[in-house]
Amino acid sequence: MLIINGVVHTMDAGTIPDGFVEAANGLITRVGPMSDLPRDAGPDGLIDARGGHVLPGFIDAHCHVGLYGAAAQEDDLNESPEPCTPHLRALDGVDPLNQYFAQARRAGITCLHTGPGSANPIAGQSVLLKTVGRVIDEMAVKAPSAMKFALGENPKNVHKGHGPATRMASAALIREQLAKALDYDVKCTRAQADTSLDDPEFDIRLEALRPVVSGRLAAHFHAHRADDIVTAVRISKEFGLDCVIVHGTEGHLVADFLAKEGVPVITGPFLMDRCKPELANLTMENTALLARAGVQTAICTDHPETPVTLLPFCAAMAARAGMDEEDALAAITVNAAAILGVGDRLGSLSPGKEADIVVMDGHPFHWRSRAVRVLIGGREAEDENFL
Repeated sequence: MLIINGVVHTMDAGTIPDGFVEAANGLITRVGPMSDLPRDAGPDGLIDARGGHVLPGFIDAHCHVGLYGAAAQEDDLNESPEPCTPHLRALDGVDPLNQYFAQARRAGITCLHTGPGSANPIAGQSVLLKTVGRVIDEMAVKAPSAMKFALGENPKNVHKGHGPATRMASAALIREQLAKALDYDVKCTRAQADTSLDDPEFDIRLEALRPVVSGRLAAHFHAHRADDIVTAVRISKEFGLDCVIVHGTEGHLVADFLAKEGVPVITGPFLMDRCKPELANLTMENTALLARAGVQTAICTDHPETPVTLLPFCAAMAARAGMDEEDALAAITVNAAAILGVGDRLGSLSPGKEADIVVMDGHPFHWRSRAVRVLIGGREAEDENFL
């Protein structure tokens, strides 16, 4: 596969005004200006992107595609009977035939991070998926990809009578489970090293939390208000968690703190109304302010809050609100991949990375631009044989 004559946004080595991208066996092999196009480059699989832009496939860093259907009754987001469910796996609940996968890839989104909702202080395990396929296991890039935690109003309002009624209780429940998981992990590790010791009684919830407390699985904290963001960081420091803030609506109010702590933020959704009190300080400038402060940022749709197809438009609106255009593109490509722990595989047009590529017929932030070709693993995403 060879894409020529496009404005190539490599996302890690600058932008090439008139360049090419070559892919073979599912990987990017060569990238450069047209003047360096190898003479052995043949016509097979040729895509002429003249007048268009070539980018890495877009990545939605946080959404609920496949767990929330086209109708409200198709809802597998929240396990409301109990507040802490770390053993739940999005891999077991995502419907790969959900129509939003097809709509996402037609918009240039080649990968999305989907998982449980935010009703539970500990909600379960997310999964990072390619947007093409019929078998969820084959679509999975990383499973599990994160453990979902939630602070703020959502966990307070769902579990009436059998769950947290205050922010203090949500934090306490999370701490209690993490402390148990640490103890369980120590006992399991000791038993593995010393065969004379008995394994602790198997606990599926604590087993799911073992990679979290050992730092092998990221902890994604749903947090809107500034105080909830700081609580998430506080808990993460106490237990040595790999913390990522999701939403971070008031992140701009504590941007210097987040930069100092080195905590990344997946911002969004911001194309929405202030529909609950903790969104009172919602501003489209949030992502730009965080990036300027030195916080690593990605942008998400939180689908269905904002339709997943509008991910590039969300990035464009962040740029309109003051974010550098390349930073805004990075927030749905290379930064998103890095925050999700797959920066070595996805997010930029670099030789050796997976050939997830989108060709736009104009600048990706122009309101009339469309994704005219989408490649996933070097293959046309709308190829019926691929599906």
